[in-house]
Amino acid sequence: MDPDQVARAFVEHYYSTFDTNRGGLGNLYQDGSMLTFEGQKIQGSQNIVAKLTALPFQQCQHIISTVDCQPSGPVGGMLVFVSGNLQLAGEQHPLKFSQMFHLMPTPQGSFYVLNDIFRLNYA
Repeated sequence: MDPDQVARAFVEHYYSTFDTNRGGLGNLYQDGSMLTFEGQKIQGSQNIVAKLTALPFQQCQHIISTVDCQPSGPVGGMLVFVSGNLQLAGEQHPLKFSQMFHLMPTPQGSFYVLNDIFRLNYA
């Protein structure tokens, strides 16, 4: 299993789900998962989904510029760093963002998000 292919497949799935059905992201997180969103720490799948679905916009599109990944630890984890643009509906200019995911393997052979850090990049 090529880590770069896994990372790209995860990124494609995550952002297409975020852009069309944020509530569907819950199965990517677990109770021990943590999201840091613009400095605010949120723990647990339900709390993370509650935060993401409460964001003050309904429609958006992520346009990915870069995806970098590295293996992490002896159990097959992966660090995935993403940068790109976030286009909000009705806004003329996209927002630049960076996001880091720490993916951990599940016994079923897939991955879940242990850590997720999101930041808008202001010029």
